[in-house]
Amino acid sequence: MEQLITSLIAGAVGGNAGGAIFKNISLGTLGNSLAGIVGGGLGGQLLSVLGAGGMGDAVAGATGFDIGSLVQQAAGGGVGGVILMVVVGFIKSRMS
Repeated sequence: MEQLITSLIAGAVGGNAGGAIFKNISLGTLGNSLAGIVGGGLGGQLLSVLGAGGMGDAVAGATGFDIGSLVQQAAGGGVGGVILMVVVGFIKSRMS
């Protein structure tokens, strides 16, 4: 559950960062956040499906907490958030 929450938060941050970088296709704060949350969730889930766990899984078994996996989820969520925000912003700008 922590990994999903991390992905969603990182996605929202990534979506807003993407909006700040690509001002011409920004969706506004709310739009960037929503696109980022969806993209972050998808990006985080994609990493999970691809099995991006690595050595952190052995540590998680011993301690119950896997910081490496959370960092991977945050990175995947952030990137997913930026990508989806850019795609949606580009489509919206082309439709106007």
